[in-house]
Amino acid sequence: MGDDLPICRTCGVQYTAPRPDCPICEDERQYVGWDGQRWTTLAELRAAGHRGKVAEEGPGVVGIGTEPPTAIGQRALLVRTPSGNVLWDMITYLDDDLLARVAVLGGVDAIAISHPHFYGSMIEWAHAFDAPVYVHAADREWVARPDDAIVFWEGETREIGDGLTLVNAGVHFAGGQVLHWRDGEDGRGALLTGDIFTVVPDRRYVSFMYSYPNLIPERSRIIRRALRRIEPFSFERVYGGWWRRIVAADGVAAVRRSAERYLDHALDDGPE
Repeated sequence: MGDDLPICRTCGVQYTAPRPDCPICEDERQYVGWDGQRWTTLAELRAAGHRGKVAEEGPGVVGIGTEPPTAIGQRALLVRTPSGNVLWDMITYLDDDLLARVAVLGGVDAIAISHPHFYGSMIEWAHAFDAPVYVHAADREWVARPDDAIVFWEGETREIGDGLTLVNAGVHFAGGQVLHWRDGEDGRGALLTGDIFTVVPDRRYVSFMYSYPNLIPERSRIIRRALRRIEPFSFERVYGGWWRRIVAADGVAAVRRSAERYLDHALDDGPE
């Protein structure tokens, strides 16, 4: 493991070598911590008492996170299928115990990550399970630790397994992608979205932002394009990027009405 490679404390992304800045955090969609740029390592996180968390998030879907949380606190999702397991999104933390617990669940055959804020320690996980990491080519510039394990794909969709399709929604980042699982929810389908379509605390809805921490709205044309790209796919559930952030039913309608509500508020030009 790259136990001593630098990890940005704010976004949790691991870099190849020490550097003075984190380009991901200096971008307007993220931020540099209020105490300035700070770094850690996997070794330091273990010494500080962080541990892996593994818990079921839904039928055939296991959440993988960290206690206490690191960076922005997201959790990854292990989608378990007869043709192989896909690890959707990524966390920063990793140790031998967490690897062993994931191995018991069948390991990881492929990794796919929604966008750069969730790149975490993706190369550590890829090497541990000899798994490819699928990243949309539009986000190539944000990869902090280049490696042969990364598969850059282009276009609107890419199948990465039986019934498992990546869709370039293009929200939040140009390469922002979601994962459709055809056989999820007993064949009704599931959509894993990270915060490309983020599940909000009112879990009947999702939302769409260019920057979440800096409250920059996403452009209306980008949202409309994303809706067109996911229109061919049916899904009952929507899995967001944090524990229990799940739209439990009628996911297609939830995404549609969420977009309609967002666009209504964003484009309303009526009188005060």
